[in-house]
Amino acid sequence: MQYIKVAQTDEVKPGEKKKISLNNKVLLLTNVQGTYYAIDNKCPHMGGSLYEGKLDGGTITCPKHGSVFDVRTGKVVKNGKIVFINLKVNDTKAYPVKIEGTDILIGME
Repeated sequence: MQYIKVAQTDEVKPGEKKKISLNNKVLLLTNVQGTYYAIDNKCPHMGGSLYEGKLDGGTITCPKHGSVFDVRTGKVVKNGKIVFINLKVNDTKAYPVKIEGTDILIGME
């Protein structure tokens, strides 16, 4: 696994998020109480940008249909819905993150 520098720790403060382009992918980098996490930015249901969603503690809500993902694991916490139809949404991919000094690095295979 190769770790690639994507940001500095002062760029993403606790409770904040940042969209990252890396290796032809767009990732969502979040800071949850001083710990950094990275997941795919694209909602697996219809491709909504999770960056545009609401970050609430350790979860992010897709702005398109309200699916909620755990930013630490990429797992679906709550499926979204369209009008009265409940959706079955797949988990999104999570990536390992490590800090070296003030550098934030994301692991890519």
